[in-house]
Amino acid sequence: MKRRTAIAALSTAALLAWLPAARSADTIDVLNVGVEPSSDGEAWLLSADFALSLSPQLEEAVNKGVPLYFLVEFELLRPRWYWWDERTALATQTHRLSYHALTRQYRVLLNGVPQAHGSLPEALDAMSRLRGWRVMPRDRTRGGVSYEGWLRLRLDTNQLPKPFQITALTNRDWNPQSEWKRFPFTPETPRSAP
Repeated sequence: MKRRTAIAALSTAALLAWLPAARSADTIDVLNVGVEPSSDGEAWLLSADFALSLSPQLEEAVNKGVPLYFLVEFELLRPRWYWWDERTALATQTHRLSYHALTRQYRVLLNGVPQAHGSLPEALDAMSRLRGWRVMPRDRTRGGVSYEGWLRLRLDTNQLPKPFQITALTNRDWNPQSEWKRFPFTPETPRSAP
């Protein structure tokens, strides 16, 4: 009896030690995030870099003509000690990755702007850089107030064909996503006119 318990404990420990390594190979990570005012001063622009890789199953699906939709989600909260945090802004953006067999090109649609790439690594590299995304009007924030920004990138499994949606429910390889990246954001206090 003790031997079975020991074997079960060792098996569980080995499985738990293996899981983080298996997860890190096919996940998405948010590397850095920045928010700055637009040139016209009317909005806040978000820029971010992601580490994006696909599992062999997702690569095969793309190469066989299944488009993949990735969802970038942004949320800005104002923490309050006396009540729930106030949601200041919420924005999403969809990126589409597909393969066109006749031209042998990977096509990426980033916020409505199409791009063509000769290889999958080039297409993933383009998708991993987000620049100048207008996430909210500038008047939604107040100068000198501390906010918390949250950002993540994930595969939108709702836009997969139905058989793949079922697979994505139980298979981590079909459901890559980053953890929510939290970052502080404090807009500058506007300077008064002389």
